[in-house]
Amino acid sequence: MENPAGARAYARADFAAVNQGFVDRFRARFPEFVGGRAVDLGCGPADIPVRLGRALPGLQVTAVDGSAAMLAEARRAIAAAGAAPRIALVRARLPPLPFPPRAFDAILSNSLLHHLPDPLPFWHEVERLARPGAPLLVMDLARPASPAAARALVELHAAVEDPILREDFYRSLLAAFTPEEVRRQLATLSLRLECALVSDRHWVVSGRR
Repeated sequence: MENPAGARAYARADFAAVNQGFVDRFRARFPEFVGGRAVDLGCGPADIPVRLGRALPGLQVTAVDGSAAMLAEARRAIAAAGAAPRIALVRARLPPLPFPPRAFDAILSNSLLHHLPDPLPFWHEVERLARPGAPLLVMDLARPASPAAARALVELHAAVEDPILREDFYRSLLAAFTPEEVRRQLATLSLRLECALVSDRHWVVSGRR
């Protein structure tokens, strides 16, 4: 979302349940992880880094996004939350990211993969950036069976949202990958990661480096 209006609509949309669910899932899946350096790939307006930072005071997050407009929204949200000392914003695109190998103790990503024309560089960067034993949690949209099914999901979950956001949601659903496609992508890695459908519109990949 390079367009400031689109980034603003996304930042103002109500993703509280989904984003808090992501944080809760990370903490439940990796209860022993209490701090360190994490990277959030495709951080958007940084709601997940802010929420995760509240839950884990020992965490430092590098929040990465390719959109200047989205990072402007993230900067405002981080300042409002008083989280600036523990969240660093980086503008960068795949591949490669401007970090050395094994730079992070945890890898996070929500709703980035469907924006990429080729998903494999994303997974190879996840593999490259994670330290041994690092928790990995990636969530994204799951492509519905048809455009009509995608429209039905938009009406179900975004009926009152900004029209810009509704159209972006629809196009994102059509661009998304199915869990079966994601499992084929993961088969190219040396990582042992699991992919599961967790809602009517989301899959989650989790595991460790």
